Parts: sequence; structure tokens; C-alpha cells
Amino acid sequence: MRINKYLANCGYGSRRKVEELILSGRVYVNGVRIEDLGHTIQEGVDKVQVDQKQATLEDRKVYYMMHKPQGYLCTVKDDRGRPTVLQLVKGIKERIYPVGRLDFNTTGLLILTNDGELTYQLTHPTKHISKTYDVKTKYPLRVEQKRLFQKGVNIGDYVTRPAIVEQSQQVADKFFTRITIFEGKNRQIRRMFEVIGLQILELKRIAIGHLELGDLPVGKMRKLTEKELELLKKSR
Repeated sequence: MRINKYLANCGYGSRRKVEELILSGRVYVNGVRIEDLGHTIQEGVDKVQVDQKQATLEDRKVYYMMHKPQGYLCTVKDDRGRPTVLQLVKGIKERIYPVGRLDFNTTGLLILTNDGELTYQLTHPTKHISKTYDVKTKYPLRVEQKRLFQKGVNIGDYVTRPAIVEQSQQVADKFFTRITIFEGKNRQIRRMFEVIGLQILELKRIAIGHLELGDLPVGKMRKLTEKELELLKKSR
């Protein structure tokens, strides 16, 4: 088994995250530091350590959804001491980690699991898993701006895939637009709105694939039901 897949299955994060661990020299196999991402190991024979701690496969896969609040990072640990979503996790013995990322000020649906294979399937850029957001702005999305999103937007280093956009609905003196994208570039929704000159006041993810956030309170988390897990896996 390739070392990155093994570590992902051990609960150290997505394959991209464990590749960072390997390249930073924190992974040892049989006492030898490994920095080759293609290195293979023999399960049950080779001794794998991360930061001098034994890495073992998680026997039981667990799946949770969280309603991420503002002011938390979607990472295991922050070297600047900022709060992370894992600080909101209570009473779970398995080592779980966030699947993908919502930025510091974005709220909404976040999946946490120790299933490395599912994480890979949901986050790899070739999979094009849909992600739906509610966007709050001061001004409405104009027809020509909506068409640009539906065509694809150049956000500097990437042209986005065509998005699904619902016309803005006014609530009091603010406007809400629902938008679905099919990739997960860093700060993608915010960058798309920056391109068209419309400032985002609030950003909330309400669905990943067929899985919806529903009425889960902000800052809370719960296990996925069997039906929800099935819906999530169908998103692949």
C-alpha cells in the first residue's frame, strides 16, 4: 500500500494533508525517514511512525457533520494558535479530521471523518463534487453577473466551471443568492464575487453533493445517518 493512502486510512487527514507530513520529514518507516510519496509499505509488517508515534489503521470508520461557526479554521492544528474546528469536537475517541475546508469566516456544512478513501473521493479535483452556498450581499446579483457565473469566471489562476445560480432574493435590505459550484479552489466563492465587484457579507455552505446541512445549530455536530452516508457516497 502506498504510504500516503496508509496514513490517510490511519486518520491523519486527506491524502494531500498526509503528503505534507511526508514531505516535511515527519514520517518514518522501520526507523528510516521517508520523503518519497510513492513509497509502499507492507501492512502488518512495516512499522510506520508520525512524529515518533505509531500509526495504526482505524478499525471503525465514523462520519459526522458539523455546522461550522465563524472564527474557526478547518485544520487539525494551527501554528499561529488560532481556534480550529477540532476544538469543537467532544466525546469522540476516534481521530477525525475535516474533509476539505471552509475559510475562517465562512459557516455551514463541514464533514468530519477518519475515512481516508471517502475524503479522497470528495476532495480530489477530478471528482467535481457539487457544493451549494447561500451568499448574503448588500446589492442584488445582476443578470449579466449571473450569466458570467453560469459561463465560468477567471479568478486569476483558474477559470471556474459553470455554476448553477439562483437569482437574488431580497430579505429586508439585504440580498441572498444560492450558488452551486463543482470544484473547491481556495476561497473560490469569495474570489468569484470579487471579480464581479460584489462584496460578500455572509457566506454559508448548505450542501455537499446530495447531503444537506438542514437545521443543525451553529457550532453543533452529529453523526451522519445511514441514509445520509449513502447520499454522500452517491455524490461521488
